[in-house]
Amino acid sequence: MDTRSCILITGAATGIGRATARLFAQRGWFVGLADIDQAALLTLSQELGAQSATPLHLDVTSSDDWHLALKKFHSLCGRLDVLVNNAGILISGPFESNALSRHHALVDVNLKGMLNGCFHAKPYLSSTPRARVINLSSTAAVYGQASLATYSSTKFAVRGLTEGLNVEWQKDDIRVMDIMPLYVRTGMVKDLNARSADRLGVRLTAEDVARVIWKAADFKGSYGKVHWPVGLQAIWLYRLTSLTPDWLARFIARRIAS
Repeated sequence: MDTRSCILITGAATGIGRATARLFAQRGWFVGLADIDQAALLTLSQELGAQSATPLHLDVTSSDDWHLALKKFHSLCGRLDVLVNNAGILISGPFESNALSRHHALVDVNLKGMLNGCFHAKPYLSSTPRARVINLSSTAAVYGQASLATYSSTKFAVRGLTEGLNVEWQKDDIRVMDIMPLYVRTGMVKDLNARSADRLGVRLTAEDVARVIWKAADFKGSYGKVHWPVGLQAIWLYRLTSLTPDWLARFIARRIAS
């Protein structure tokens, strides 16, 4: 049974998940690498080494996969200090230009996948002192984004579940937080069709986000610290829209997307 702190990361094979796995492994944590991309997982697990990480097959939309992955990981670690719900997909462009099935897929992965993780991980988190859940949200959860409407909707749902569970699970000594980056240079933004990305640029790296996830995992302050914007642009947008009336927030969002 491993005596180190243990973290399970969904969508660990690429992008933000991979950068986060590398950072936590470098800092002495044992990492559960969960993804559906088995080839990429094998490459990453070999890079990190069996003493630092283990690959886990996980389709986040499958309740059975969650049950088996968590059971296997807990048998190795005996604890679950942090669950990072990072797995996500994105579609962009005019709402009606994407097939309805693709909109449904976003809801299944980005929202239901996170909900499945929180539900199945709860017993393991409850048995680990000072455990926490870190969900990947977005500045798209600050105000609904044109050309990213369904993606934005799923991230608002991530934000809502995060806020609700952060209150509800405090009695169980479990913090629930979310990370809010703007655009990040990963495969997800390849061929992105959103004017806001052109205006604001894609400035963040996966490593930038991973460092904020580390700060959230290590944070020992108030339970009131729930949302973690990444980068100056995200911090500015989060603070500005939090202080402005709806009409002005809409005006800002429209100007960014036009």
